[in-house]
Amino acid sequence: MRRAAAAGAWSLHSVRNLTYSKDMPTATLTTKGQLTLPKRVRELLRLDAGDLVEFIISPDGTVQVRAGSFDVRELRGMLKKPGRKAVSLEEMDEAIARGRAHRP
Repeated sequence: MRRAAAAGAWSLHSVRNLTYSKDMPTATLTTKGQLTLPKRVRELLRLDAGDLVEFIISPDGTVQVRAGSFDVRELRGMLKKPGRKAVSLEEMDEAIARGRAHRP
C-alpha cells in the first residue's frame, strides 16, 4: 500500500487498491447505532463536523461511502432524456404558472 506524503493521509488511488490488512481503517458500531469515522477516512473524504455522508448500497450488497457534498458539474445531463425536446424559459414559466393556478 502506498500512502500519500502529507500527514499520513491516503490518496484516493491507494484506497481504491486497498486490500484487507491490519492498516485498514475500521470503526465500531455503538449500541446507539453510531460510528466514528477514522481520521484518515474523514481526511480522504474532506469531511468536517456536520457534513453529510452518503452510503450507496449496490444490488450485490457492496456499500460505498462518500461525502454528501459534490461538484455541481456532476449534475450535467442528469435530467436529459432521449427523445425529449428542450424547453424554453418561457415554457417553464408558463408551466409554473399553470401549477400555481391549480393549488388550493
